[in-house]
Amino acid sequence: MEENIKIVRVSVRNLVEFILREGDIDNRKAGGLDKDAMLRGGRIHRKIQRQMGAGYRAEVSLKYTVPCDGFELQIEGRADGIIAGTPVVIDEIKGVLKDVSSIETPTGVHLAQAKCYAYIYAKQHQMDSIGVQMTYCNLDTEEIRRFQTVFSLEELNDWFENLVRSYEKWARFEIEWKKQRNATIKQLEFPYEYREGQRDIAVAVYRTILHEKKMFVQAPTGVGKTISTVFPSVKAIGEGLAEKLFYLTAKTITRTVAEQAFRILRENQLKMKVVTLTAKEKICFCEETTCNPDMCPYAKGHFDRVNDAVYQLLMDVDEINRKTIEEQAKKFRVCPFELSLDVSTWVDGIICDYNYAFDPTAHLKRFFSEGAGKEYIFLVDEAHNLVERGREMYSAQLYKEDFLELKKTMKLKDSALYKKLGDVNRLFLGLKRECERCEVLNSVSHIVIKLLNLMSEMERYLEEASDEYLKEQVLNLYFEVRSFINIHELLDDDYIIYSEFEPDGRFKIKLFCVNPARNLQEYLKYGAGTIFFSATLLPVHYYKKLLSMETDDYAIYAKSPFSRNNKLVLLGRDVSTKYTLRSVEMYEKIASYIWKAISVKSGNYLVFFPSYRLMEDVYSCFEKIGKNVEVLLQKQGMNEEEREQFLSRFEKNRKETLIGFCVMGGIFSEGIDLTEDRLIGALIIGTGLPQVCNERELVKQYFDKNGESGFDYSYLYPGMNKVLQSAGRVIRTENDRGIILLLDERFMLRQYRELFPREWEGYQYCTAETLENQILQFWK
Repeated sequence: MEENIKIVRVSVRNLVEFILREGDIDNRKAGGLDKDAMLRGGRIHRKIQRQMGAGYRAEVSLKYTVPCDGFELQIEGRADGIIAGTPVVIDEIKGVLKDVSSIETPTGVHLAQAKCYAYIYAKQHQMDSIGVQMTYCNLDTEEIRRFQTVFSLEELNDWFENLVRSYEKWARFEIEWKKQRNATIKQLEFPYEYREGQRDIAVAVYRTILHEKKMFVQAPTGVGKTISTVFPSVKAIGEGLAEKLFYLTAKTITRTVAEQAFRILRENQLKMKVVTLTAKEKICFCEETTCNPDMCPYAKGHFDRVNDAVYQLLMDVDEINRKTIEEQAKKFRVCPFELSLDVSTWVDGIICDYNYAFDPTAHLKRFFSEGAGKEYIFLVDEAHNLVERGREMYSAQLYKEDFLELKKTMKLKDSALYKKLGDVNRLFLGLKRECERCEVLNSVSHIVIKLLNLMSEMERYLEEASDEYLKEQVLNLYFEVRSFINIHELLDDDYIIYSEFEPDGRFKIKLFCVNPARNLQEYLKYGAGTIFFSATLLPVHYYKKLLSMETDDYAIYAKSPFSRNNKLVLLGRDVSTKYTLRSVEMYEKIASYIWKAISVKSGNYLVFFPSYRLMEDVYSCFEKIGKNVEVLLQKQGMNEEEREQFLSRFEKNRKETLIGFCVMGGIFSEGIDLTEDRLIGALIIGTGLPQVCNERELVKQYFDKNGESGFDYSYLYPGMNKVLQSAGRVIRTENDRGIILLLDERFMLRQYRELFPREWEGYQYCTAETLENQILQFWK
């Protein structure tokens, strides 16, 4: 919003839903289903509108400006219908899942929307009175129920003025805060002396936002990529190039780095409100995230108190993190998760997981609806993770066994639902009989038709049933079915449909999104600029192909600020982790290599393996030769506390050697910062190539068919990314020195070495015989 115009815009819908909401959070009323009704309601709207005859005008845009003290509030929206007559009638259509005969009166916020349109229309056409019609339509039966009321302009005027006055303080906050914020941004300077590479990134980020482009930044560890992307983005917001900044991450640990960057800028007098969103499961105060007023005191009356909680929080603090959200939620007795989402509407920056921006089932709908312009800056941290995460977000799968199990449960409980579950189960059974191990399918449209019928029956059941345990079972499968149907609507050439038996014998059908770029674009189109950055975006054409639809995206490779003399990169010639060459002799050889590498200088080391199995096999050999060293083994499924305990052992200035045996691509291969003496070596065992499986082979075939190297896209690039990430744990600051040892003869091959970062120039080959001497020379 431009400072000099001082207009605050708000849609009719957002205005009434925000100011007039009240009561409890209650997922037993299938709130998720209501959202689904909204998505499916468009078709019903159009059908009803077409049936209404010549005197009916559909989708009429209305706009009204209210002068406030020092600014104007512009309220806008579209009335579903305006019916000519005496009086004129405003029609508001709502698609619902419940039986319309059970609706006794219109829902408050629905009626309020219609009253807003009625007031605006009556005022602009100088009418003394106007009618309001609420049209409720069942999405399945298409049965309709209407409620009609006539309002005088005078009573609408009083009601509307109260509504606007309630919103006025929020609009005033928005204007006054932006004025303060932008004044501090103008004065803001980069908080440090620019390191080598940092200025290049900062200039390129600003230019990307200015030209409304995307950019891929390969930024080696130590460049300071977070501050180098956040600072120019903040500057761009101050210049009016964007409204809001999304700092998107794949892991919780990287969110703290982003929070720190904003903290540093605040210490340099920046005024900017930033919220960190925490997953519902983590921030919920209850043992189980059961969002209903009987189980959770924070759900009861939540909407009666939440606006006051949000407003006070905005008045009091600029850094809105998990701790501040939890404290405020307890103080006002509201849901902390919903509080954080509401706060996000009013702040300048949001630090959150990828899924809040890109996941079709979890994204923040309030920011990605029709009519939103290119208002956001997307800073995508550790962007190499977005390929696999994107595939997950835009894929869906269903298991035959889930339908069979629920069918058995419903046999004596609900005959209609039992029958629909049986219809779906039969179709799955037919495909199961045709599948030997993994079968590519041309279409599953016949199943989707049955799933739509099933979904309607589930919705009816959820409205009527009282057994909470059974409702939960139905609801869990309902969400799976809904996701499958929604993803089915996205199917195009970037998808493969296949059926498969899993190792445990369960039979599934999967809609697999091989290339997520097109789906990501649906959300990235709201970006004034998007920056994908990581220490490992090699080769960049791979990431461009899978994350962007454009052919003219920018890309830069930032120069490392650290001396190449600080690290020794060694490639072991005479060892392999190929499956065909694995043996006790080979495990002993790898163990010997590890022992020789760490015995030259005592300190802390991490050894990364491609799998837990290989890690354990090598460890059993290493135990016999490793003297006077402490070894920690990464365990599967470690929680946060166990992870912290593991890392806390890597202290500075240890007298004895400590080795952590870890898994590539796991929790210790990314996002951990062991600076200076806390880590002096990373030993990478193997090339990190993913295990051969049906899905990897389908990816390979897809890219082969599209003229790319399928092996590279499916195995080589993802594998080498794990190698580079693991190696990146060493040399985090300019004072760090350390060794990187790559153990696998395949690293000798050109296709692997071409993916080495520039900072590895000068790497050396070694053998079990020369290794110790080469490391000794480096430490000297």
